[in-house]
Amino acid sequence: MDAQNSRQVVTGLSGRYARALFDLAIEGSALDAVEASLATLAKALAESADLKSLISSAQVGRGAAGAAIAGVAQALGVDGLTKNFVGVLAANRRLALLPAVIRDFAALNAARKGEVTATVTAAHTLTAAQHEALAAKLKASIGSEVALNVNIDPSILGGLVVRVGSRMIDSSLKTRLDMLGQALKA
Repeated sequence: MDAQNSRQVVTGLSGRYARALFDLAIEGSALDAVEASLATLAKALAESADLKSLISSAQVGRGAAGAAIAGVAQALGVDGLTKNFVGVLAANRRLALLPAVIRDFAALNAARKGEVTATVTAAHTLTAAQHEALAAKLKASIGSEVALNVNIDPSILGGLVVRVGSRMIDSSLKTRLDMLGQALKA
């Protein structure tokens, strides 16, 4: 993937950080390790309210945030490059960007592999079988490999919201109930 295509895949400050990490990972032949480490961090962020608070708190100083995130990275078994990278985010007071950087890194890696990234919002965690089935359905629909970026949002109550590029498929229970409420008002 060339620099022009990478600019189209990710934008903004999180995109610049993700591109920098992506380039370093390629140079150091550590792409798989960084990808696995970022997946581990994403899972930890999804499961830990304390970790979410740490990365988003403006009250935590640079030194304390750096030490805390280094400890978290060590405990999670994150690779050295990713550990150093989150340290840089902490030093620059940019830890709040970590979820967006993880998303943008995944988009860069998917583009490198020729995949399309689909953002999926589900009310509950998808099982491995559901994840595979959804990826297969999207691949059949789109015609190319699909990488899923799954977010959990209990407020949608059930179903899925799938975004691929500018297309969105909203089969959430919340949307259906809202539409029913609108129909009953008419």
